[in-house]
Amino acid sequence: MTDKQEMKKAIQSVIKSMMDRVMNKVLVEDPFKKEEHRAKKPLYAALVPDEIFKGSHFERRFVTPFGNAWEKLAIVAANKGLGFGTQGYSITGEINSERLRRIQEILNTLEHPGKGKKRIRPNWDKELDYILKGKSKKLIPTTVICDVYAEDKKNKKKYAFELKAPLPNSDQTKVSKEKLLKLYSMEQLRIDEAYYALPYNPYGKRSDYAWAFPARWFNMKHDKVVLIGDEFWEKIGGLGTYKAFINAVNEIGKEYKDRIYKEFLGVEPPKDLKKGGL
Repeated sequence: MTDKQEMKKAIQSVIKSMMDRVMNKVLVEDPFKKEEHRAKKPLYAALVPDEIFKGSHFERRFVTPFGNAWEKLAIVAANKGLGFGTQGYSITGEINSERLRRIQEILNTLEHPGKGKKRIRPNWDKELDYILKGKSKKLIPTTVICDVYAEDKKNKKKYAFELKAPLPNSDQTKVSKEKLLKLYSMEQLRIDEAYYALPYNPYGKRSDYAWAFPARWFNMKHDKVVLIGDEFWEKIGGLGTYKAFINAVNEIGKEYKDRIYKEFLGVEPPKDLKKGGL
């Protein structure tokens, strides 16, 4: 079995574990109860078919656990691709006090441009250049806990990733930007590269990414510190990782769609179901 085949199997193991928990939740622990729905929302039930709300019931119990699965999938990709990956990794170094002050200055300016002033657009290269020019003899020990840490064992490189859902909120992104600026501001760098990463792009092309909240903190279309979709998977797992990820999902997708149709919705799957892969 090749490295990419091993990666595919490991990815499938994570997804199957998550999906089995979701299925148990919606079928056993917390099933959709038609009578209870009609009693609580009689107006909705009178106007909209129960099946619509049954689908929403499933979606709510699916989205949250899958959000937590992205980091686990990234770790699988790193372990099978680069050689090592872990979650919640602490990186400690020293940052001079003027650089720390400038980091806060930039974050404050991006968040509150000032009365009567136009909002300043983020520019990673200019911001980091300004921060790194900050000089002070006072060094402050600083710890950054990154979402995902990976090491390329072959090329001896260390990576840190702030991995967020494809449509992150503003507060999450602000925290991630502060972490990345601190990682790059340490007097002796503890990583070779650090990134703000999204596991996939709901808008398709990177040039079309249009979610407003992270755009307050990063130029999502041009900042080199941002990775979206295949850019992230290839970085953390090496060439071919994104294809292995897509193949892994497609191979087991029909199995769970079949179960959802039959066991949850109580209907037969459509005949063209197998065409619905990524």
